[in-house]
Amino acid sequence: MAGGATLTSGEYIKHHLTNMTFGQIDGEWRLAHTAQEAKEMGFWAFHVDSLAWSLVLGLFFIWLFRKAAKTVTSDTPSGLQNFVEWIVEFIDSSVKGSFAGKNYLVAPMALTIFVWIFLMNAMDLIAVDWLPQIAAWIGHTAFGADPHHVYFKVVPTTDPNVTFGMALGVFWLMIYYSIKVKGLGGFLSELAFHPFGKWGLPVNLLLEGVSLISKPVSLALRLFGNMYAGETIFILIAIMYSAGWSLGLFGGFLQLGWAIFHILIITLQAFIFMTLTIVYMDMAHTVEEH
Repeated sequence: MAGGATLTSGEYIKHHLTNMTFGQIDGEWRLAHTAQEAKEMGFWAFHVDSLAWSLVLGLFFIWLFRKAAKTVTSDTPSGLQNFVEWIVEFIDSSVKGSFAGKNYLVAPMALTIFVWIFLMNAMDLIAVDWLPQIAAWIGHTAFGADPHHVYFKVVPTTDPNVTFGMALGVFWLMIYYSIKVKGLGGFLSELAFHPFGKWGLPVNLLLEGVSLISKPVSLALRLFGNMYAGETIFILIAIMYSAGWSLGLFGGFLQLGWAIFHILIITLQAFIFMTLTIVYMDMAHTVEEH
């Protein structure tokens, strides 16, 4: 079957949804050989594949936009320049429509978030076996590892560590600018006295505290859940290739249809994350008048 003849369907799914994990186990720092070892490594383990692909795609984003900026011209713009200008204008209009304050950080941050998340999501369109099989071959030939013990996920946004990392970055910026713009007293008064005034202090703290904490949680889980589900469907479709030519052919049509539909999903999830970030930053810069 796809991914290895000795793997059952359940093992195949579990293998493709397990990160390449580096951490400490039995007093030794090393890569996990099984999914159980990856779990036992705990909180301080590193997901090597998620970190590597995030870095590579981030550098690709910087290189691509830098290349467009270095070759910009007002005469006959290249296709790359037109494409980059279209994205920048799209982000600029989104920021102007949702952000009423004045902060030169918001637009570049929105651009970075949208393009970077889109690139990470787009890794979902690569056939699920290609890169993991290359990683397994390298691990076997270069290090003598069992190919079935080489785990390699290629979609960083299917890793909650990545989505929560981005969401917490947005959350801390929101807190920082809330305190900077409104002052510490103004920020705390919003938590304590909104929406029921000073007599509803306990209820206000509960409601506003839950609302505040839910922002990064919803940002992270929405992106993670949608991309994880999409990757799982691709893996389930790939299993059909091992069930005979008729189901394999049907799986090919399913994969093509899901890939086309998934282009909308990966774009929409990047747009939603970016838009909510802009809205949260606008809320941080809004001073209520009493």
